[in-house]
Amino acid sequence: MKRLLTLDEKNYPESFPVHERFNVRGVILRDGMLAMERSRMGEYKFPGGGVDPGEELEAALCREVQEETGLVVIPSSIRPFGEIYEKRLDIYTKDSIYLCHSLYYTCEVEERTVEPDRTESEIRQGYVLSWATPDEIMQSNQCFAQKKWISRDTAFLKLWLEGAID
Repeated sequence: MKRLLTLDEKNYPESFPVHERFNVRGVILRDGMLAMERSRMGEYKFPGGGVDPGEELEAALCREVQEETGLVVIPSSIRPFGEIYEKRLDIYTKDSIYLCHSLYYTCEVEERTVEPDRTESEIRQGYVLSWATPDEIMQSNQCFAQKKWISRDTAFLKLWLEGAID
């Protein structure tokens, strides 16, 4: 998959072990609006999440989008968009490097929805499916730039809006 952006904080010794993670993100556009997860605080993020060991990337995308939003991805519509590569000191695993591959895919969804199956953390933060314009998302996310996942998704959206990626 084409690398769109590298976010490397260079805040780690190269000798540290690497904790590598693959995430999938759905770019779902309908009538000029993007399907996003929106927290009660107003931050937006692309639906998606971690790929389980041995899981196919497209299957993980379908599962994650459905769990987080209730939207049902049409598997035949999935197309690779690009990757954002992140590298920094891991905040959860002491003395290790966090290496994250966020793989963005365009896809379409069925008209029907199902009940989401959000994590406890997503429920606490009040995440819900929200359709918003790219401009609304950019404006709202300015307040949350300190959150790594928000800054990553906002950087992706900015590249897209600027025409740097198709």
